[in-house]
Amino acid sequence: MANITTELLDSTGRDNSGPAAATSKAPASGDAVQLPADVMPILPIRNNILFPGVVVPLSVARPRSLAAIQHAVRNKSAIGVLLQRVAEIDDPGAADLHAIGTIGAILRYATAPDGSHHVICGGDRRFRIVEFLDGYPFLAARVEAIDEPEATGPEIEARMLQLKTQAVEAVKLIQDAPEELAATLQGIASPSALAFVIANFLDLKIEEKQQILEINDVSERLDRVIWFLAHRLEVLRLSRDIGNRTRETMEGRQREFLLREQLRTIQKELGEGDDSGQETTSLAEAIAKAKMPADVEKHARKELARLERMSDASGESSMVRTYLEWLTELPWSAESGETIDIAKAREVLEADHFGLEKIKRRIIEYLAVRKLNPEGKAPILCFVGPPGVGKTSLGQSIARATGREFARVSLGGVHDEAEIRGHRRTYIGALPGNIVQALRKAGKRDCVMMLDEIDKLGRGIQGDPSSALLEVLDPAQNSTFRDNYLGVPFDLSKVLFIATANQLDTIPGPLLDRMEIIRLSGYTISEKMEIARRYLVPRQLKENGLTGAQCEITDAALRAIVTDYTREAGVRNLEREIGSVFRHAAARVAEGTTQRIRIDAGDIAEILGASRFEAELAQRTSVPGVATGLAWTPVGGDILFIEATRIPGNGKLILTGQLGDVMKESAQAALSLVKSKHATLGLDPKLFEVSDIHVHVPAGATPKDGPSAGVAMFTALSSLLTDRAVRSDLAMTGEISLRGLVLPVGGIKEKVLAAMLAGIKTVMLPARNRKDWEDIPEETRAALQFVWLETVDQALETALAPARVTTDGA
Repeated sequence: MANITTELLDSTGRDNSGPAAATSKAPASGDAVQLPADVMPILPIRNNILFPGVVVPLSVARPRSLAAIQHAVRNKSAIGVLLQRVAEIDDPGAADLHAIGTIGAILRYATAPDGSHHVICGGDRRFRIVEFLDGYPFLAARVEAIDEPEATGPEIEARMLQLKTQAVEAVKLIQDAPEELAATLQGIASPSALAFVIANFLDLKIEEKQQILEINDVSERLDRVIWFLAHRLEVLRLSRDIGNRTRETMEGRQREFLLREQLRTIQKELGEGDDSGQETTSLAEAIAKAKMPADVEKHARKELARLERMSDASGESSMVRTYLEWLTELPWSAESGETIDIAKAREVLEADHFGLEKIKRRIIEYLAVRKLNPEGKAPILCFVGPPGVGKTSLGQSIARATGREFARVSLGGVHDEAEIRGHRRTYIGALPGNIVQALRKAGKRDCVMMLDEIDKLGRGIQGDPSSALLEVLDPAQNSTFRDNYLGVPFDLSKVLFIATANQLDTIPGPLLDRMEIIRLSGYTISEKMEIARRYLVPRQLKENGLTGAQCEITDAALRAIVTDYTREAGVRNLEREIGSVFRHAAARVAEGTTQRIRIDAGDIAEILGASRFEAELAQRTSVPGVATGLAWTPVGGDILFIEATRIPGNGKLILTGQLGDVMKESAQAALSLVKSKHATLGLDPKLFEVSDIHVHVPAGATPKDGPSAGVAMFTALSSLLTDRAVRSDLAMTGEISLRGLVLPVGGIKEKVLAAMLAGIKTVMLPARNRKDWEDIPEETRAALQFVWLETVDQALETALAPARVTTDGA
């Protein structure tokens, strides 16, 4: 196959009479020529054939041919394209032209700066000359359109299949064949169109192409093209197998040079491509400066070569240009020159965050290992904790401590795999994924990349983005990460990945396995006070336009805000409330009513309203059947009330409060355990047969689940049936077994902190949770009394108040 540039030779024209002689006369003026419906201007060409369904460029120079083209353009009419029988004749007449040609449409007509005329002509269908007409300023003839016969059936389909197979093989053997040609050929459904398109690209003699055009029988036409293509394939195979690699390379470069020169010549004649040279030169320089890996640079230069062959008006040229810009702007080798100073890193962490001693120690250890072994595969850190405890700011502090660029990728709500891996370039508006985009923005390939809210990844019909992250977060694989848009591997091994999450339950197991989990718990009251003094108050003063001289807030006021208006694990709501207080002060200062404001604890209620939280344990636990449990939530710990009551019935257990399956099973196990201990508790067994037990957990709109309320449920039922109230300053957690054992649970630190904030004095915990003792802050350990439970009997001994004694007359 070959790409052939069609040229139309110059001719002064002459009156000719041949086998189809003129039978009528027409006016000689070319400006107002009107042709009958079955008459059309004729354009003689040589060295090429216009097939139906094919577009070819033509250069028009001779006056009669130019008049025919201008007539067709002016009247928006078709033109008949005929091949000369003898190529050497400069002014062909009727006898010098073939009788069968192709009706063409002028798709574009342009005049070059040098005065030459150029057209782009698209073939429509074949025609046959009936007679030539004399007296027109151009060749004109009465023609008869040839309709293509319909051809279907297994034999036609078999020929088409064989032809497509041969064509695809030929495309693969031709070094400079367009990549889209094979897909285009596969998509052609018409047998005639397939034969014409392949014949157009075949490197055949011009007479052989004319023979194919003149064949009416579709089967015969397909057989002829198959024969020609088979011969061409044999030549291509032999050409591939002979010669050495150097010769093939030289021939390929020489052919590429010739094709480029031809392309530049055509573009120059059409007046196109003059402005693209500077742009491609700048792209070539950018490719050289990007310092890409060898295979990536080879791919980039191949795409640049494709861009040079394209017209600026082509839609694909802008896509290739954008793609090359992405490739050249990525940090393939640019690094920040990391110099880890452990002392400086420690200072940065201490200055940015209060508390979190274990977290800071682990980060310092991480940085120390990176300093001693820069080429080692660093683990992926994942900070897990409730909102507002400083997970994202820890990542920023690590970047500042190491002198690296910081890039943040928010994963909350992402449900499309292409957001991670990018879209393929075949789609309109395709872009790389968020990982590559963040790297381009950071400008360094060793940046600190924060994957924020990794537990909020969704999953939709577009794929599973968490699965796409498996390669990103695997140190053994991410050195060859492949973005769908780039199509080439990118080394992510230098990136320091840090992930954040509120909970681990929603993170898939394989993804969780690739990360080292570092848990951040909530802050104590004293820690919140210190954070407010060091960070929140100065930041809110600045944001509200105040200075320390204009507004002062006392420690008592801060404590009132912490205890009465916020009850959270982090400090985000605390900062909002402090901001509300300072906005109130800013309004008074701006009005000019005062120059300096001092806010004390007594002013907080006036500014923020009534207290939002208060200790209500006494009234809620003053009756038998009510116990206080401890719960863990994604936003920190919380207290949980278990209420039980007995009503006449037939032994049913009623559960309300939107309990999950595990919590319902815990309630059933607690009741069974109480029944098994009826003798120890001094209960009549018949009591269970004539009574229904109703267990309710308030806040019924909130779903609740988990086994850790087992001890609280057993205590509440025992309190109800023995008529002994549970201590109001006591809370408990732990799973129970039917043997009466107390089993360990999770979230001990968060639960203990919630108990202290709620005013609890004594906390009962499973004895097998003693390993969590070190995680509890020293301040909390000093403020609470801890009871470690091995069995539920120990829980009853501590939790139940003495039995009430009734006397006559009481």
